[in-house]
Amino acid sequence: MARDIVIPADAGAVVIVDLDAIAENYRLIQSTCPGAEVGAAVKADAYGLGVGPVTAALSDAGCTTFFVATPAEGTHLRKTNATAEIVVLNGPEPGNIATLLDSRLTPTLNSLPQIETWAAASANAPMEAWLHIDTGMNRLGLGPGELEALIAKPARLDGIRISTILSHLACADTPDHPMNAAQRDSFTATCELLTAITGPVRTSLANSPGVFLGSEYHFNMVRPGASLYGIRPSAERPNPMKQVVEIYTKILQVRDVDTPMTVGYGAAHQVTGTRRIATLAAGYADGYPRAAGNTAGHTEGKSMCAFIDGQPAPLAGRISMDLITIDVTDLPAALCRPGQTVELLGPNVTPDDLADAAGTIAYEVLSRLGPRLQVEYRGGTN
Repeated sequence: MARDIVIPADAGAVVIVDLDAIAENYRLIQSTCPGAEVGAAVKADAYGLGVGPVTAALSDAGCTTFFVATPAEGTHLRKTNATAEIVVLNGPEPGNIATLLDSRLTPTLNSLPQIETWAAASANAPMEAWLHIDTGMNRLGLGPGELEALIAKPARLDGIRISTILSHLACADTPDHPMNAAQRDSFTATCELLTAITGPVRTSLANSPGVFLGSEYHFNMVRPGASLYGIRPSAERPNPMKQVVEIYTKILQVRDVDTPMTVGYGAAHQVTGTRRIATLAAGYADGYPRAAGNTAGHTEGKSMCAFIDGQPAPLAGRISMDLITIDVTDLPAALCRPGQTVELLGPNVTPDDLADAAGTIAYEVLSRLGPRLQVEYRGGTN
């Protein structure tokens, strides 16, 4: 990916999205699941990376099914992709039927009321939907009681053409967790009951980490999201995915400090001896997690560094809205001048590293990237 980055004078930080790496990650998942279709979760603006360019790259790689959370996300995607199947995971409500129909979106039916809503809308002709059954997440999806009611009265599905039955794994990022096998077995048994009503349909269970649990979790379709964007499928195994995102900022100012001075809000960073502190032109408004800051009482995660020309510079003090302070004492003075480019994510820091330091997950790091970041796409058709 990019290395020699210059931050424009009118920007504080630049995020670089490698579309070719996204396509490579998609093809890796295809090779891991040779017997299954591979869809792509592109909700939350493709995890913060830009749904238009990302879905174009995935379409070029062969993806034809995309998953969004809301009808509004689906409508936005439909404007740039006329032919793909776009599945809305949150399902239909009486107030969004027109949106689903006008934008040719496929709803996911998560409850008996949603089944009733979609059936009522399909009075003129059968309409397609996905059916979500809960196998242990206890979020969306038909639970045991609703499943019993549906099986007892299959006429609830009159006017609905179920194309796919799905469920969602709760602990797939922990490969040895017993809940994985329990959910798989529950899903298999429930699908056998439901297909007696619906007829043959596709089945889908695996999310990103589920892809790497083995072929018995792949069924007919897998639904990766985070792994497409370089996030590790499991903290317990090496990450097989290509890194997709890099973020660079620049030094605004450098100053010398000494005991008993402090740095940043709350006087949280106590200086010990003569140090040099560089202030960077990015902060939590750009999506850099505030909890990643290194302070005396830092307990959220592990210590974090920025990098200048591949050399580490520890964060010093709390992350501000627009600024980050780093300790550059041990770096050559020639590398620590205003305008110098600094790596926040890149060859030396992955989204998972930053998430570990902030006590969160990389999904949150990417989806919270700030709109102030200047976005540059590399590869793909851009």
